[in-house]
Amino acid sequence: MNEHGVAVWSSEKWRRQAVSWLDDRLSSAGITRIGEVEQPRVRSWATVLRAETDQGVVWLKACGPGTAFEAALYPLLHELTPDRVLTPIAVDVERGWMLLPDGGPTMNGTSRDLAEVLAGYGKLQRDLTPHVDALLAVGVTDMRAEIMPTRFAEAMDAVSDYVDQRGSEDERATFTRLAEFGETYRGWCERLAADPVPPSLDHNDLHQNNVFASGAKFYDWGDSVVAHPFASLLMPLTAGADRRVRDAYLAEFADLASHAELVESVKLACRVAKVARALVWIRSLGNDVDSEYANAPLAHLASLLADSYLLT
Repeated sequence: MNEHGVAVWSSEKWRRQAVSWLDDRLSSAGITRIGEVEQPRVRSWATVLRAETDQGVVWLKACGPGTAFEAALYPLLHELTPDRVLTPIAVDVERGWMLLPDGGPTMNGTSRDLAEVLAGYGKLQRDLTPHVDALLAVGVTDMRAEIMPTRFAEAMDAVSDYVDQRGSEDERATFTRLAEFGETYRGWCERLAADPVPPSLDHNDLHQNNVFASGAKFYDWGDSVVAHPFASLLMPLTAGADRRVRDAYLAEFADLASHAELVESVKLACRVAKVARALVWIRSLGNDVDSEYANAPLAHLASLLADSYLLT
């Protein structure tokens, strides 16, 4: 039996195995479960179990094959930047399972200043820059600028089946336009590859639900890739973050280029990153062609065709 997917994760057999592992790992850590295990979310790419213990709430996250690297990434991040991530209680790299303590409420719904938070995130990226090879070695996908023209071709190939089988007339027209966009995209990638800001870890889904209310720690790294660090601004800027937020983040890179040059790098990195976002959706969805998110990869590719882009 496959050990992942909505049907598997929803089965009683899988839950028994997962709860047994959870209890065993808690016991090894000197922690005792004191309540029933809940399963609040099941998605194509992962599921989570929640349990009360004598030391607070814990979470077991089980990842699908496209995001299973997260189980190996957590220990590495904790080693390299311990103050910025949760301390895993246990991981099973082969299964793609991780047992994590509860980090408390997220920033969503709080008055926490996003500018301050992104400045801290920029520091995290600077700390990880010398460790790109280690990140790649644990399975984080390479989305550095020089490889992205190839990634564009991979994304187009992956969405072609969706367009052929389920695409609307507008989506088919969009796909045709994208098929002629490769050289323009290649030019962006060549410019970004020459940028003075070196690659690092891009969370790739950085929003207020993935930052704890303290602002100090970030989580849910299953979408992360190795890329130009400024690609991480794609989500915040798309969600409406202003120049003040952008500039607080860029201040952490002020030794590498002028502010004007860094702003141009943001625009370029976020354009290039749209293909990475599409591919992250593709790997997360796997074979779940009936997912409500099935059109997400094409939608992210289509955003490449926009005439204007975020902050100027």
